[in-house]
Amino acid sequence: MVVKRGGGSVIPIGFSCFFLIFVGFVSGIIPTTLDGPFTPVTVPLDERFRGHAVDLPSDDPRVRRTVKGFQPEQISISLSTTHDSIWVSWITGEYQIGDDIKPLNPHTVGSIVEYGKVKSLKTQTQKTEGYSLIYNQLYPFEGLQNYTSGIIHHVQLTGLSPDTIYYYRCGDPSIGAMSDVFRFKTMPVSGPKSYPRIGIVGDLGLTYNSTSTVSHLIKNHPDLLLLVGDATYANLYLTNGTGSDCYSCSFANTPIHETYQPRWDFWGRYMQPLTSKVPIMAIEGNHEIEEQVEGTTFAAYSSRFAFPSTESGSKSTMYYSFNAGGIHFLMLGGYTAYNKSSDQYKWLQSDLANVDREVTPWLIGVWHPPWYNTYVSHYKEVECMRVAMEELLYDAGVDLIFNGHVHAYERSNRVYNYTLDPCGPVHITVGDGGNREKMAIQHTDEPGNCPEPSTTPDSFMGGFCATNFTSGPAAGKFCWDRQPEYSAYRESSFGHGILEVKNETHALWTWHRNQDMYNEAGDQIFIVREPERCPVKDTTRRWRSAK
Repeated sequence: MVVKRGGGSVIPIGFSCFFLIFVGFVSGIIPTTLDGPFTPVTVPLDERFRGHAVDLPSDDPRVRRTVKGFQPEQISISLSTTHDSIWVSWITGEYQIGDDIKPLNPHTVGSIVEYGKVKSLKTQTQKTEGYSLIYNQLYPFEGLQNYTSGIIHHVQLTGLSPDTIYYYRCGDPSIGAMSDVFRFKTMPVSGPKSYPRIGIVGDLGLTYNSTSTVSHLIKNHPDLLLLVGDATYANLYLTNGTGSDCYSCSFANTPIHETYQPRWDFWGRYMQPLTSKVPIMAIEGNHEIEEQVEGTTFAAYSSRFAFPSTESGSKSTMYYSFNAGGIHFLMLGGYTAYNKSSDQYKWLQSDLANVDREVTPWLIGVWHPPWYNTYVSHYKEVECMRVAMEELLYDAGVDLIFNGHVHAYERSNRVYNYTLDPCGPVHITVGDGGNREKMAIQHTDEPGNCPEPSTTPDSFMGGFCATNFTSGPAAGKFCWDRQPEYSAYRESSFGHGILEVKNETHALWTWHRNQDMYNEAGDQIFIVREPERCPVKDTTRRWRSAK
């Protein structure tokens, strides 16, 4: 079955998505990337929806500890690289914060998951054991409070059937410390005909805006959740629990950037109703850096989430890959070395060389700081990452890229090297989850807003690669004087996104704003792949020659 766009080409599509795509094409309600590039659109700021960026207090029932002893809490699941494996994670015991902390012994409590296809877990039940750890957040300065976590457990379940509901409980049965029974559904087998429904959110935090985002997200029933960095914003607090919307504004004289680690525990408790049944795949953001003694960074992020790093050939929690149905996800690190001699770049070359587009037609990149961003906030901040990696991803035929970091929504036209390109990926920024730092509202193309180039590089990664544009309407300038042609749509509102891949060539992207009903679309478009027009280049040739 085919749909013919007016004056356009004949597009083969699957029967299951025929009606939706047909309505979109015929009525004009849902555009496609084939209709682009689009004239840039900026939705005017609605000041009514800038409020409620206030963190939930520690006594809110949704973030308080309700379990006793070593019963599991903060339960979450995440994917391995393939459909037949799931990670189950949880925490037992209480954290400690203060001057005299005594870390728990992770070997004193077992890490057991009992699971099966029968809800009672009384028959056909399997049992798997995992590992446990604790982490510390320590400060070598008088007056700052140190933190030691509860016992964090990670258990990998293997040999699972695809697209199947499993029931599970976790904990240590030897001491009577088991959770209630939860459920999850495995991913479909990787192939061109099967895809999960994916929720995407970034820069979430734990404010009243965040709760609205999560509530809307749950009502849209995702099978998988991508968190594109910046989970808890614990580093907007001092170790004594005093917080601010702007750390550098309020606490400029602290000897080190402090954090209040209990915010991680609050966040894990709040998220459990969602993450105990929907797999969450996270990548680090700048608010996960959390520097401590001896220059240690990312301790909470690397300890609390389970990552398929080993399974995907990565030696780091900062970057990894996985399959979900017919999609191969590249989870890349914007806060670890990414130059062409780095371990991450070499891993990415190797990973791309092993992607089979017959099995996973869709190739999607995910990392925190965006390359294509027209807001003043974080403008051209990771230009060195773009310079290092963009060509490799373009040659590999990456279809879509999701980012956060900028607290607003923006979708690009297909673009490569700042030039409109029908074979370039669509870049989508969803850093509008609702965190305490509020929304980004200023654009670099507005009078007086273009930043000084020397101020733009990321302070953690360093480097300077941001230069003036060399071609097009902004040639010789650091910023455009109007919304750039590569920016298709931008809006400062809180929300989340849903990606529904329909078949090998069509995916429906919907951005939902918190101020709307959960099933209304703030922005919606069909992303259309054109593999014949945009064949994948042999990215392995350069990799093999460099070995």
